[in-house]
Amino acid sequence: MAIIGYARVSTLEQNLDTQLDQLEQNGVERLYKEKASGADTRRPELAAMLDYVREGDTVVVTKIDRIARSTKHLLEIVETLERKKVAFKVLNINLDTSTPTGRLMLTMLGAIATFERELMLERQRDGIEKAKRAGRYKGRAPTARRRQAEIVELAGQGVTKQAIASRLGIGVASVYRVLQSVK
Repeated sequence: MAIIGYARVSTLEQNLDTQLDQLEQNGVERLYKEKASGADTRRPELAAMLDYVREGDTVVVTKIDRIARSTKHLLEIVETLERKKVAFKVLNINLDTSTPTGRLMLTMLGAIATFERELMLERQRDGIEKAKRAGRYKGRAPTARRRQAEIVELAGQGVTKQAIASRLGIGVASVYRVLQSVK
């Protein structure tokens, strides 16, 4: 019966320290942490944690949005934990899925989190559209094209496209596009 912690931030620039401190203060014995978008359902550390947990364990997160960004994904995670007879706790709202009230609250909070995210994305799209009309929005800088010389050099050294993508922190499709454009 172990207490397992999961901590996540969305970007490499963000810091996990606050979450790690809170989890440690709540008796977490084993910790899984990653820097990845919550919208990405295929997070390696989340998958490893879900694979690791055993009957009688408890998974603890500091906030509900640290483990999932959609109600569907949240409920899939909780269902996986329930099948394994693992409890789930969210510290900031004192939620515990081992109780019927906790399960109901989890479902409601997941729906609210999804709704808030959709509203935020809608506001973001509206803001971008307004900035485009005003000529102030140019879009994000093309990461892979800026690294074209490095991509071509590594490919010339016989490094695989997947290895180039991993080494430079870009998508493998971007590597293919860059190499295709220089032929």
